[in-house]
Amino acid sequence: MRAVLLGCPGAGKGTQSKILCERFGAAHIASGDLFRSEIEKQSPLGLKVQDYVQKGMLVPDGVVIELIASKLDASDAGWLLDGFPRTHDQAMALDKWLEQNGKGIDAVVYISMKEDEVVRRLTSRRTCGSCGAVYNLLTKPPREEGKCDACGAALVQRSDDTEATVRKRLMVFNDLTAPLISYYKHAHDFFEVDGGRDMAVVTEDLSKILGAAMAKGA
Repeated sequence: MRAVLLGCPGAGKGTQSKILCERFGAAHIASGDLFRSEIEKQSPLGLKVQDYVQKGMLVPDGVVIELIASKLDASDAGWLLDGFPRTHDQAMALDKWLEQNGKGIDAVVYISMKEDEVVRRLTSRRTCGSCGAVYNLLTKPPREEGKCDACGAALVQRSDDTEATVRKRLMVFNDLTAPLISYYKHAHDFFEVDGGRDMAVVTEDLSKILGAAMAKGA
């Protein structure tokens, strides 16, 4: 499977991607996770992108493409891209890389969400400061308020999950990422799924779309 999952911050791309990749045996390539890992390591790349991520701004295209391309090259069993591409230039760079490597995209799926629902969902997210487990006060609360179920450490709200930063991230998405919808509608097989419904229902819709796309490309 080679697919791209699009959607604004909080649309559920990360959760759905992990489920789908386990189901289809593909690699989950999430730009956000990759960058957070580099930031935690305080690597040269992490130091370079830390300021952008904390402020809810997009990391420069050249840095993103360099990292993502290396991951795609190492994923022979197929992949699902989550959080990349985010700009028209990134999409074109990805298509160029795929063409040069004799590969293609089976499907591009856009998970749509209303803005107010996204803000409500993201500002309710909490992360374990020790093991990294993620909770949501609305849909997946911890058993004990403020504590991680897995290790008991304190839960924190990430700096990019405050309302001010979430709304800024949505503004960036609408300005720079939303035009990808138009690009991909013309360049690849494009599908849209309503992400505001129950998670299991969204998962099944995505599975049907990707399964059919893989069968078509086989």
